[in-house]
Amino acid sequence: MNDGKAIITTLIPNSKPISALPAPPGLPLVGNLLSLERERLHLTLEQWRRKYGDYYRFRNVSREVLVIADAEAIGTMLRDRPDGFLRTARLASIAREMGFDGVFTANGEEWRRQRPMVMAGLDPAHIKSYFPALVRVTERFAGRWRRAAAAGTAIDLQADLMRYTVDVTAGLAFGADINTIESDEEVIQQHLDKVLPALFRRLMAPFRYWRYFRLPADRALREHLAELHRAVDGFIATARKRMDAEPSLRASPTNLIEAMIAARDTDGSGVDDADVAGNVLTMLLAGEDTTANTLAWMIYLLSANPAALARARDEVRAVLGGGPLPSQYEQLAKLPFVEACTNETMRLRPVAPLIILEASRDTVVAGIEIPAKQVVMCLMRAPATDERHFHDAQAFDPARWLDPAAKSAASAKRVAMPFGAGPRLCPGRYLAMLEMKMVIAMLLAGFELESVGTARGGEPREQLAFTMAPVGLRMKLRGRA
Repeated sequence: MNDGKAIITTLIPNSKPISALPAPPGLPLVGNLLSLERERLHLTLEQWRRKYGDYYRFRNVSREVLVIADAEAIGTMLRDRPDGFLRTARLASIAREMGFDGVFTANGEEWRRQRPMVMAGLDPAHIKSYFPALVRVTERFAGRWRRAAAAGTAIDLQADLMRYTVDVTAGLAFGADINTIESDEEVIQQHLDKVLPALFRRLMAPFRYWRYFRLPADRALREHLAELHRAVDGFIATARKRMDAEPSLRASPTNLIEAMIAARDTDGSGVDDADVAGNVLTMLLAGEDTTANTLAWMIYLLSANPAALARARDEVRAVLGGGPLPSQYEQLAKLPFVEACTNETMRLRPVAPLIILEASRDTVVAGIEIPAKQVVMCLMRAPATDERHFHDAQAFDPARWLDPAAKSAASAKRVAMPFGAGPRLCPGRYLAMLEMKMVIAMLLAGFELESVGTARGGEPREQLAFTMAPVGLRMKLRGRA
């Protein structure tokens, strides 16, 4: 057993092997490969869960994968990290090949070494001290949307939100004002956008073909990665110059990159140049996609639910008193309904609908024998949209998060886990919540939503490319007098 906390043992009576679980029918040699469309993988797995239950298996060529959709079992595994369950070895090796093997993909002692350094730059105190700079970034963003509203131009919602989130991440984590919001030049997002889809494509590939021959997409990826690594080297060089000019920053770093460099330069830290560069790129990738996609989903869901939109708008305008956006950190704490809208969006449209784990040892979870190196896919949305846990579970009802007596509110944190759970809980969760509340408050304070949707109307398509994004959302705004 691991440190006395693991509840798993190979001696549990009545346990059963994975082979005893139901599975969708497959073909010889390839198994279920032909049913696994990469961009719809989460939807296929959720569909199979409705047919086969919370525990089933499927086969991707030679790999048999266990799927679990029970919140309690998922929570058990997430809390048994990084010792009992790991990021998969395949993910770690592919990320290392691509040059961003930071805290997200690290395992074991490597993760333990890097985690404190990353947390030091993303704790609530650092985020609060960054708030004035966040206000300036949000003012620029509001200006961009005011210009679009005045021109009657439809906004590419996801692309615009990614400009905002990468500017915020660069400012908070690296002390860099890159201002892609106001730039019409080539922006760093054009390179960032290619990395996570490529990582997911390689992660799901039946074999590592790129080690033997490169497709055009692989050759293009190499150029995108080279540009990103040049940008990362620039962030690091600028931070080192700043720290050389002000040595006190080594003892009291003001942001993540300074904390990482200070750790790198400390004898016996175990942190090297690759750790610093990998975590800088990891922060850019994680800070861009996840928050931007959640905001896009939230704006869409609010537009589709007029009562919730009106309540959120009234709350924002009452708190801001006519101001165009929050100017004081304390104002964000006075927006409980906006926060509830954020939680409800993450319940219905989690940007990480799958968490993929690998068992580090033989173990048993929920009566299922899981051998070492077994890959487990956790379906994160399935329990969060189950009537057993949430009343009217498919409905967008932010008020459910504000009623402490409701069954859904009591079980919410145990069932809906958008930031994961346990020791590897997302270190960027405070920043993500702050960004989302800032953008929604700015939007509802200064604009009226004319339309949010796709060119063809109807629900936007969900596309999984490591994170789950809405496809083709466009927004038209009218400036508020």
